[in-house]
Amino acid sequence: MKTEIYILSGFLGSGKTTLLKQLLQQEKDRNRNIAVVMNELGQVSIDSNEVEEDTPLKELLNGCVCCTIQGQFETQLHSLLQENTLDAIYIETTGVAHPIEVLDACMSPLFAHQVTIKSIITTLDATRWKERGSLSIQLQKLLQEQVKHGDVILLNKTDMLSESEKSSLLFEIQSINASARTLLTTFSRVKLDVIQKAQLSQKQPHHKAHVEDHLHLKTFVYEFTKKVDLELFENWLRQMPDTIYRIKGYMRFTHSNDTYSFQYSYGMPLYMKEMMKLPTTLVFIGENLDHAKMKQELFNLEQQSH
Repeated sequence: MKTEIYILSGFLGSGKTTLLKQLLQQEKDRNRNIAVVMNELGQVSIDSNEVEEDTPLKELLNGCVCCTIQGQFETQLHSLLQENTLDAIYIETTGVAHPIEVLDACMSPLFAHQVTIKSIITTLDATRWKERGSLSIQLQKLLQEQVKHGDVILLNKTDMLSESEKSSLLFEIQSINASARTLLTTFSRVKLDVIQKAQLSQKQPHHKAHVEDHLHLKTFVYEFTKKVDLELFENWLRQMPDTIYRIKGYMRFTHSNDTYSFQYSYGMPLYMKEMMKLPTTLVFIGENLDHAKMKQELFNLEQQSH
């Protein structure tokens, strides 16, 4: 069984830790094995005191998972998976984390086959959303991205709003992300079933290549069985649509006996020689991924390289 991953996204003070506490209690009532990764920007974690001692917890301080400490995050996640038999991992991100970056950090080629990303849950402070015009343009854009990529959106602290304000905010959020399940909440109260079943109705039976079909942001993992020709691979890369945000993994090419780590972001490929043999796997993150087509193309690439 794969370990489920739930990503809690949302601005500082929007109710993520309150949500996490409630979800952990509901998981405990079901006797499920759960771990938590908490990421904070400061040097001291305040929120980790909210997690009970018997829950495996990894803390990432002094940086955002999506930039300064991504390598550390992948190591922590890997060790949680190695050391525990887990039903699920909850990841509480910093308020300034971008959902694509967090998803990228969760999908390391070393353990992508062991996990299934179940949902991105975005918490929104209703008043802050209403008054977001007072924030910097950069933060307004980040808030919008967090809404755009959520599978479940909790419009929180709605007891402070009138009925007409609730309707207006709901309309705004649904115009940004019509396919998310948007809930009006106070104190981040939500049933675990709602989180676990988010978007699952759209899930297709999947191939050996691991695909998340229920996310707006989709992930796709391809495992190579052969070396590939570098020139053929680069020709294939040039046809990548803009909706593929990240590709990363390890590859072996016909011209060499070495293993290379490969990163692709915003159209730029980067290769680095590795000192040891690693599983030759590529992880793709993007929107509108045609996974059957990509799987066929990569398979053809392997065949044509020999």
